[in-house]
Amino acid sequence: MNKALEVLKERGFFAQCTNEEGLSQLMSEGPVTFYLGVDPTGSSIHIGHAVPFFAFRHLRDAGHKGIALMGGGTARLGDPSGRDEVRTMLSYEELDRNADSIRSQLERFVGFDGKAAWSENNKDWLSNLNYIDFLREIGSHFSVNRMLSFEAYKRRLETGLSFVEFNYQLLQSYDFLELYRRTGCRLQIGGDDQWGNFVAGVELVRRVEGTEVFGLTVPLVTTSDGNKMGKTLKGALFLDPAITSPYEFFQYWRNIADADIRSFLLTFTFLSLGEIDKLTASGVNPNEAKERLAWEVTSLIHGKDEADRAMAGAKAAFGGGEGGDRSAMPRSELARSKFNQGYNVVDLFCDAGLATSKGEGRRLVEQGGAFIVRSNEAAAVSDISVLITEDMLDQDGELVLRAGKKRYCLVQAR
Repeated sequence: MNKALEVLKERGFFAQCTNEEGLSQLMSEGPVTFYLGVDPTGSSIHIGHAVPFFAFRHLRDAGHKGIALMGGGTARLGDPSGRDEVRTMLSYEELDRNADSIRSQLERFVGFDGKAAWSENNKDWLSNLNYIDFLREIGSHFSVNRMLSFEAYKRRLETGLSFVEFNYQLLQSYDFLELYRRTGCRLQIGGDDQWGNFVAGVELVRRVEGTEVFGLTVPLVTTSDGNKMGKTLKGALFLDPAITSPYEFFQYWRNIADADIRSFLLTFTFLSLGEIDKLTASGVNPNEAKERLAWEVTSLIHGKDEADRAMAGAKAAFGGGEGGDRSAMPRSELARSKFNQGYNVVDLFCDAGLATSKGEGRRLVEQGGAFIVRSNEAAAVSDISVLITEDMLDQDGELVLRAGKKRYCLVQAR
């Protein structure tokens, strides 16, 4: 088997392939141009969306050429894959802004040099298509019966599938045909929920051009308990630092379950297998591996400086706010007047973002999960009527709060 495919298998990036033997042979003959699509229906992708881009990097590093395809055209319709309802239609201007934002996030991680990796936007060839010509030239190659056999459409038939969404597979398949014609692209990679669309694209290129192209899907990553990875208290783990701060991003990886360490090191870092073996060997403190994982992933997504700051912030937090870099900790500015009057502990934890509602805040306190951290000592507050007063602030007007064992917030009174 081709070495690049071996690496994908070793690190957990191989789910299905339309012709594994044929693709291996093609890759052994020289560099293969491949593409990976990304849907700009939001201003940021989250870590689950980013998984195939780690496979993208491995293929690029093996000498192949990758295209990150912004779906500025297909997103005007919406992909029904993995959805139980119709996606909200966004304006064309918003989709353009989202595509630009996502491209900039991928720029740091992928590195678009225009030779080994670059980006395209399918609105460039989809936005001005003649519908009649498209149906004659492309639609004639699709079987409705076969389309309805794919899981994405079968699921949606139960809740309602719009005609707009039904066209999505034709357009994504056309992307493959267009990229083949423009760049000689022979491979599409992406999440395993896209398998039906991949098969359709491979078939379209074969029918129209008489050339075999390939589809390779990446497994959807879950945690050891079977849940989707990347879920936090605030929602998905986004790559945009304005949505998920580098500190919160770092802390997610630092706090994963021990059972997930090895698989996440394989998937989300480029450490060698030998180094991963050392980090996960019997007798090694799992916290060391988690810290290394957190630093590596944060460095890849946000840069080394932010990874260093996040690590320093974590050390400050887990040291009770003493030492390290407190500026990297999550912070909240609250009115000093409330401390002068006596800040109810439930209100304080809610206002600091450590509880999402008064009810959650009360449960946090009553169950012993609310702590005031001072001088490296964490004191639990178990009475919901307790008032936090100004004399509990340090000389800088700051106070460290802790919710549970791992969530911190540096409160600054203004």
